[in-house]
Amino acid sequence: MIPIRDAIRSRTFPVVNILIIVINGLAFLWQLAQGPHLKEALYLYGIVPLRYSDPTLAAHFTGFQQYLPFLTSMFLHGGFLHIIMNMWFLYIFGDNIEDRLGHIRYLVFYLFCGVAAGVVHLLTNWSSNIPTIGASGAISGVMGAYLLLYPSSRILTLIPIFFFFQFVELPAFIFLGYWLLIQLFSASLAPKNVGGVAFWAHVGGFAAGLFFIKIFDWIPRTGLSDGLRQYTERKRTPRIQPLTPLSIPDELDLQGMINITPREARLGTRKMISIPQGLRKRTLIVTIPPGVEEGTHLRLRGLGKKGKDGEQGDLLLDVHLID
Repeated sequence: MIPIRDAIRSRTFPVVNILIIVINGLAFLWQLAQGPHLKEALYLYGIVPLRYSDPTLAAHFTGFQQYLPFLTSMFLHGGFLHIIMNMWFLYIFGDNIEDRLGHIRYLVFYLFCGVAAGVVHLLTNWSSNIPTIGASGAISGVMGAYLLLYPSSRILTLIPIFFFFQFVELPAFIFLGYWLLIQLFSASLAPKNVGGVAFWAHVGGFAAGLFFIKIFDWIPRTGLSDGLRQYTERKRTPRIQPLTPLSIPDELDLQGMINITPREARLGTRKMISIPQGLRKRTLIVTIPPGVEEGTHLRLRGLGKKGKDGEQGDLLLDVHLID
């Protein structure tokens, strides 16, 4: 399952989340530039459990060199697909956690989750000589925090079914709960001390997110974080808006309402609407042109009731501006 977007819009621009994504991208470019020296770099900056479990090997490294991989490993990746998927999940879930915690607390929270995931991997693969890299542990912590804070949020999800693709809206607790079960199941089956996906790091990061989010949410914001917030705050309406269209008497057309902010009305925007159709929901993208006003009618053709002669009514969306 691949998340496409969630229904909760952050009130502030996720400057730290975007910065983390950019740093990961730059680190990946650095990896590509290493050429034949990449393997040596990964052994130096990735988490290699044998460096800690073997006293003879550990003696070749300073204390700083032993601690450093718990930070650097979460900015390195094993390939294009690895970094693309990680950064996409971070983009989907990270902005809301940053919005809740504030920029500074979110940065510290993210790093704490990444370090905790690295420690769990170290303890569950004590004799492995394979370097572990990736932001998955830290991102798992973000997902754990999202589950605890926004369990009922709707996640638009792409589900591949053989050669077909289905878009489905899932509650966050179902999407993230299923993801966690897959990690636990995979971790229980994966042999230790061999290469592959660090499933226990994912589980450890997720558990760290569940634990740390309550602590960081309780810690007061710093003055610096509040200062940044005044520059990053933005007002937007939800990405996905559920509709319950009403019938128009003696007509095939249906009527609904979509909420946007004055800024979105001025500049134009795109929203996803969810319309009940029997036992299912149909999700559509609606483009709202620039310059619309309160009460503007948007006509979505062919989404109304079906007449006896096979003719199809339309869905009329009334634009409502909210502050």
